[in-house]
Amino acid sequence: MPYSRPDLRCFTRSVNASLIMSMTLALVVSCSEGGSDSDPASVSELTPPAALAISVKEPSNPGVFDDRVVFGQSAAFSGPAQALGHAMQLGIEAAFREKNQAGGVHGRQLELVTLDDRYEPGFAYANTRDLITKEKVFGLIGGVGTPTSRSAVSLVETHSVPFLAPFTGAGFLRESNLGSVVNLRASYAQETEYMVARLTEDLGVSRVAVMYQNDSYGQSGLTGVRDALERRGLEPVETWYYERNSTAVKAAVFHIGAANPEAVIMIGAYQPVAKAISLLRIDIDPIFMAVSFVGSNALARELGPEATGVFITQVVPVPDDAEKPIVAEYLSALNSFDTSSVPGFVSLEGYMAGRLAIVGLESCKDLTRKCFLNTYQSSQSIDLSGVELQYGTGDNQGSDEVIITVINELGKFVPVTNLAETP
Repeated sequence: MPYSRPDLRCFTRSVNASLIMSMTLALVVSCSEGGSDSDPASVSELTPPAALAISVKEPSNPGVFDDRVVFGQSAAFSGPAQALGHAMQLGIEAAFREKNQAGGVHGRQLELVTLDDRYEPGFAYANTRDLITKEKVFGLIGGVGTPTSRSAVSLVETHSVPFLAPFTGAGFLRESNLGSVVNLRASYAQETEYMVARLTEDLGVSRVAVMYQNDSYGQSGLTGVRDALERRGLEPVETWYYERNSTAVKAAVFHIGAANPEAVIMIGAYQPVAKAISLLRIDIDPIFMAVSFVGSNALARELGPEATGVFITQVVPVPDDAEKPIVAEYLSALNSFDTSSVPGFVSLEGYMAGRLAIVGLESCKDLTRKCFLNTYQSSQSIDLSGVELQYGTGDNQGSDEVIITVINELGKFVPVTNLAETP
């Protein structure tokens, strides 16, 4: 739902804009990436000019009001990965509106404040700080990406702010010592293990190459593939990278093409992955596989007719399978919220994230961040209309489910259990 205090929001945005401008030089140095993410602790805390400073008394229960509770989302709403941020927001908003129309949670309406981080760690850090200290949201939900989540996690842990359902399978977010992070989806290690299992067991593939994004997301996926191959006495025939927020994939295409692999696993976002597939198909004809973060629907749109035969691992159900209760409810909520919207895997994950937040809110009539987080830290099973999530002490990941889909000639996503029997 839109934020209800436009004057304060406008003023806050002015402060945010000033801070972002003043941080530009620092971000060029501290947030650029060679082979790894910058340490979020190295992004300096900058003080706004005195004329713009805001003096606001710290609320005892941030983001919680008599009539509403406010969440924040920092995600990519511009740039090459923007489809992912918009889709996550769409799903969350659909879930929140569905609940609001039913009366909200304990009399409170659910609201979402969003800020654009352009899929860059420096902006994600600044946005997370502002959402916590200026917007004073109750919790964060639906962040998009591994490098952006890495830069945010130190802040949410320091302030004990719920960090719910980030759109990433990165291993560092699943560490048992984290007290504020609640994951919905399976990890990249699980996705890549399933990919390699199906390639080797179903098809006897042994020559696997990897194209990856040159940051912590790409490295996480690359490590998963290497480990899965090593367990089978194999190693990649080639690995090559491209830079985040770019489509400069020609070097990767050259090196991977020269290795003539039987399969190429792509750890990237939809635009560079689509370009690489198109270029590689000029000279070789391998099996292409991408992890869920690619943005399945956006990838299919980018590739058009060339999408046929591309495999993608998924961590949520197929979004047009209305026989599944969670999907039927998602489709109804989506249509009610925005009749022009097209169902997709990412917005379904956003919807499930919103539903997961509602479970925590409903469990706390006297709502506090501590009570909310305790919902997911106690050993219990949570049923999201047929999707079972299991949490417990030291286990902050709800689902371990991974499936593989293939894009058919009609552009539809078809689940596959055996690659040798692909329709």
